[in-house]
Amino acid sequence: MSSAVMFKLCEQFFVNGLMVGGIYSLIAIGIVVVFKSTKIFNFAVGDMLMVGGFITFMFIQMGIPPLAAIILAVLAGGVMGLVIERFALRPMIGQPILAAIMVTLAISYLLKGITLLIWGGHPKVFPQFLPGHIFRAGGIVWSHELLWTFGMTMLLLAILGIFYKFSRIGLDMRATAEDHQLAQTRGISVKRIFSITWAVAGITAVVGGIFLGMKLSLNLPLADVGLKAFAAVIFGGLESIWGALVGGLIVGILENMIGGLIDPSLQEIVPYMILLLVLVFRPEGLFGLKRIERI
Repeated sequence: MSSAVMFKLCEQFFVNGLMVGGIYSLIAIGIVVVFKSTKIFNFAVGDMLMVGGFITFMFIQMGIPPLAAIILAVLAGGVMGLVIERFALRPMIGQPILAAIMVTLAISYLLKGITLLIWGGHPKVFPQFLPGHIFRAGGIVWSHELLWTFGMTMLLLAILGIFYKFSRIGLDMRATAEDHQLAQTRGISVKRIFSITWAVAGITAVVGGIFLGMKLSLNLPLADVGLKAFAAVIFGGLESIWGALVGGLIVGILENMIGGLIDPSLQEIVPYMILLLVLVFRPEGLFGLKRIERI
């Protein structure tokens, strides 16, 4: 294979990885927001995005216009996050963090069971409502669907960043993430912030599920994408929004390039290889801060 052909292949796989990595970033930011505020790993995020994809599919099958179906599904994602926080995690306040993490694992299996009960175990083809045409530009094959998905993902990430940095609620969320007790002394309702945090996590998970559903089929293994988002979070740093963004893009790029240039069977294990290497050599992540405790 000539160097020119290899370079073109690298470009193509890089672009494909960038498009998918944007979705990983969106899901990863939902994980980071929850962890920053509550110190809880949300192991149910993959199942939340899977349920979001199926809910959107159900609304479209009911004859609801795609845009309205997406809006309803996103709202349902926010409600799902609120319900999880209020009835599953709020009673765990004051309990060891490990107990709360185990609750998210239980929620994960519960959502899988509900999905299997309602929609069955057979894959569902997500209705195509974005332009599916492909075109060539700069020697790279582009998909209108992936471009739309990537563009909307970046727009949502920008909106989320502005909300988190400049809005009153976003500032309260940041204050709560820094110190719960200090936030309470400033008149911030920590329980309310926890609810909003989980609503944001539900929304980002559902949007990620919709975008992945358009790219892949809807089935139970779709929930495994949540583990790839965890690799992105660990890579970027557990408490870094920017780290989640960069980590998601890098995970998407690396899995596509290694899978495309070396062996397609490696594509599914690349995120976990990244996870292992980061935990061994830089546990705090790319943008994380190393904590030193004085004894």
